[in-house]
Amino acid sequence: MVEERAFWLAWSQMNGVGPVLLRRLQKHFGSLTTAWEADATALIEVEGVGFQTAETLVADRKELDPVALLNQHERENPNFWTPADANYPRLLLEAPDPPALLYYRGKVELLENQGTTPMVAIVGTRDPSDYGRRWTRRLTTTLAQSGFTVVSGLAEGIDTEVHRSCISLHGRTLAVLGTGVDVVYPWSNRDLHQEVMQHGLLLSEYPAGTQPDRTHFPRRNRIIAGLSRATIVMEAPLRSGALITAHVANDYGRDVYVLPGSLDNPKATGCLHLLNKGAQVILSEAHMLEMLGTLPPLVPPTTAHQTAIPLDLAPDLEKVLQILTNFPQDGGIDALPFDLIVQQSALQAGSVSSALLQLELMGLVSQQPGMRYQRQ
Repeated sequence: MVEERAFWLAWSQMNGVGPVLLRRLQKHFGSLTTAWEADATALIEVEGVGFQTAETLVADRKELDPVALLNQHERENPNFWTPADANYPRLLLEAPDPPALLYYRGKVELLENQGTTPMVAIVGTRDPSDYGRRWTRRLTTTLAQSGFTVVSGLAEGIDTEVHRSCISLHGRTLAVLGTGVDVVYPWSNRDLHQEVMQHGLLLSEYPAGTQPDRTHFPRRNRIIAGLSRATIVMEAPLRSGALITAHVANDYGRDVYVLPGSLDNPKATGCLHLLNKGAQVILSEAHMLEMLGTLPPLVPPTTAHQTAIPLDLAPDLEKVLQILTNFPQDGGIDALPFDLIVQQSALQAGSVSSALLQLELMGLVSQQPGMRYQRQ
């Protein structure tokens, strides 16, 4: 809705109004359009707004024309979403502090934004060991081949390994930046920046032309965590942006997984700290997929089997779902065994396993005891 979109932009330009207060204003008044018309007495009813702040906001609003501001901003930054837009990433919108504006550049996949395609973040140190790099490639490869979208921050080290691995496999990757989406940082990743834009998606809450600033990167980490069903920390010292991402993910109620490291490796101390605090350890690629398979579906399952196949599914997923959809539910048998699905689909067992996992995460398929599957 154009009007509400304009007011997300206008409020975000007000001094002292950050993402948390924006969400509180929106929830209290029902819309930011309504909040824009509220007087100081009404504004102080919002948590975090005192009388002086309310008076300042009322005065500052007079200097802004939301519609004109939106028109100008769209000319300078044509590609961005606000929480008022239907295509704003669904999972990020569930966070208590979603960015008022999320700029993008590259290839948009709407199923990602709707939460249908599962996203997993992989983060870590800018100076990983050979062990950290090797396992980053292994886990990223497994996720990409299993149909996950992998999210990271385009920094040196672990992030670079993540994006390169995805692109080499023609997998899907998202990079969340601490600069404008048109600004390359670090410069050593200038080619990778272009490759992600061509094959994946660049995201940022900062407008075009924004240069790197040390305060931007901790803030961008919350977006990495907010977009993702789970966050995997590969290697990280105690003072690390990756740990910020992990803590935010935990605060958001998302799963945190950790690659175990050596006590002799200072780059692994942050990971060991997270394990001590209750993060889940990754023991192998298969173990990682098993843990991801236990995540609850975003789409609530229905009580009856569906006759229609959702649009835009990958061919393997569509084939497997079609088999389960057409399976006759009679004779007391309500689920197909894994080996029969493989036989009827004529796909490799690994492809069927990956397809079933993705369909489970979408809420379209459920697994029953004995590796039997049924359509939701």
